[in-house]
Order: sequence, then structure tokens, then C-alpha cells
Amino acid sequence: MKTTQFAKYLNKFFTIYLPNIKGTTPATIDSYRYTFILFLTYMEQEKGIKPDSIEINEITVKIIISFFDWLQIKRNNSIITRNQRHAAMNSFIKYMMYEFPEYLIEFQKILEIPIKKYHHKEISYLKTEGVKLLFDQIDVNIREGLRDYAILTFFYTTGIRVSELINIKVKNISLHYPPTLIVHGKGQRSRYIPLLKRTVEILQNYITTYNLDKENSLNDWLFKNHMRQQFTRQGINYIVQKYANLARIENKELVPKDLSPHKIRHTTAMELVNSGVDLIYIRDLLGHVSVKSTEIYAKADSSKKREAIEAASKDIVKKEKAQWEKNFKLKEWLKGFNRR
Repeated sequence: MKTTQFAKYLNKFFTIYLPNIKGTTPATIDSYRYTFILFLTYMEQEKGIKPDSIEINEITVKIIISFFDWLQIKRNNSIITRNQRHAAMNSFIKYMMYEFPEYLIEFQKILEIPIKKYHHKEISYLKTEGVKLLFDQIDVNIREGLRDYAILTFFYTTGIRVSELINIKVKNISLHYPPTLIVHGKGQRSRYIPLLKRTVEILQNYITTYNLDKENSLNDWLFKNHMRQQFTRQGINYIVQKYANLARIENKELVPKDLSPHKIRHTTAMELVNSGVDLIYIRDLLGHVSVKSTEIYAKADSSKKREAIEAASKDIVKKEKAQWEKNFKLKEWLKGFNRR
């Protein structure tokens, strides 16, 4: 069977360039892989070109723009997902530019396709009352409940990602003073996270109960599912949703219906911002590459801005409640001002 140049270099892109030359993480490679599965599907369904027949000269700016629109319109992908597929395609095109300089002009046009802008949703997170209600649903007197309590405590007190939590091994925990957790995060970057006294107490109880305090358990996963295997993302999401649903029975206003581990991460970040912790420290704790990613939490808390203004002008004007918080119509006008 004839192998096209496109198929040959797509294979090299995934097997050589991404893992060996660029050092891309397995998670990112998997995401890119799915992008090209979708691209091959698009070419066959919309253009009538079978995957094994695609040629390099068919990778045009017109085709790529049409592919992105297909993702959003036909597959109902969000703009965020569309932009993720866009990034994967750009990575491949940059690789191909060096392999096929004769297509440089067309490839450059593809790279100039703008990322689609979108409206950032307001950050969803739990208030203190919601956190307490969530944890009150867990029965720590049973083994499974103790494990779940430890998992949610980790999320809430460290702000780690799901992918980071399920990859924690017993050896990654140090309960000696000062107690710390080493996390292997995005982009193969590792960071140390300090553990709170209460977290250590819960963790010690959990480790003892699950017999993880033995030397031969150092390479075990810290948290395992009911099959005694490493948790999946779906398994952790199920646990969070389980207790969120129970909490919503008591008070649905305090716990969002779509509560997820990532929203608990938002909760951790917002509480740190509200406590006055410097954004640089929050960035390091959450494992953000840039403080720009962390700034969204500071922007989300408008009350902090008002407090800062009041503090700066306390000798000039008397402290008063912001007018737009007691005047509903004025508040609505201010919300829509920028749009107008």
C-alpha cells in the first residue's frame, strides 16, 4: 500500500518530533493525537478524501479554517476546545515548515489564522459555608469515607489538579517537619507544596488505616479506587459529584450543580487571594507557568479593589458602602457599560 508524504510525516511528528525533540508530555501528545483523528474524520466526511490518500498540498489555509469551523458548528465544540485543536494544528505546521520549505508560504498563512476570542466566564467556586457543607457529607468512620475525606482535603488545602492527585505516590509525601508534598505537574514540572497541620493529621490517619506506612508501600499510589488500582479522572470526579449532590439536598444554593475538582482548585485560589497572599506565592502553589494565569483570581474579587481604594483614601473621604451595591439599576448599568 502506498504511503503518502502526509501520513509519513504525521507519524514522525508523533513518534519522533514531539516526544524526543520537543519533549512534549504524554498528556499533550494524546490531546494532539485526538485532534488529528478529528481532522482525518473531517477530511473524509466533508471533503471525501480518505485518511490514507491525504497529500501535503491539500493542507491549505482554506481547509484548516473550514476544519476549525466544522469542529465548532458540526461537533458543537466550545471556542476553548476549538482553540486547543488550533494549537495542535499549529504545532504540526511549524514542524512541517522545516520538512517542506516549498510549502512555506501556505504554511505561514495557516499559522496566521487568529485564535478565536471568547468571553471568559465568571470563576465558579465555593464560599466557606459551601466547603463546610461539602465536607460534612463525608462519613470518616468508614474506610472509603476516610479516603474520600483525605482526597477532598488535598484538593482544598493544596489546590492541586486531578492529574496531579491521581499520580501521587506514598514516597511523594514527607510528614517530617516541615511536612511537604512533591507534585509532578504540567509540562513535567515538579514543585513542593507545604502541608497544613490539619492535612497532616488526616493523612496520617488515612495512611495508617490503609497500611501505607510500610516501607514496601513507598511506590504505591497514595489513593486507589475500590479495585485497588490507580484512580482515573472520572473516578475522582465521581467522588466529588457524589458529595456535592448530597450537599445540594441540604442547600443547593451553597454548592454548584457542576462542582468539580477544578472548581475546588478555584476555591483554594480565591481564599488565598481573599487572605491577602501575594500572587507570586499563589502562582507557585498552583503550578502556573506565569503569574498572568493567577491574576484571574485577583480580578474576580471586586471587593478587594474597593477595599484598596478605601484604604488609600481613608484620610480624605469617609468610608461608605459603594453606591452600585445598593442601587440595582445603577449596578446593571455599570455591568453593561463596557458592552455599550
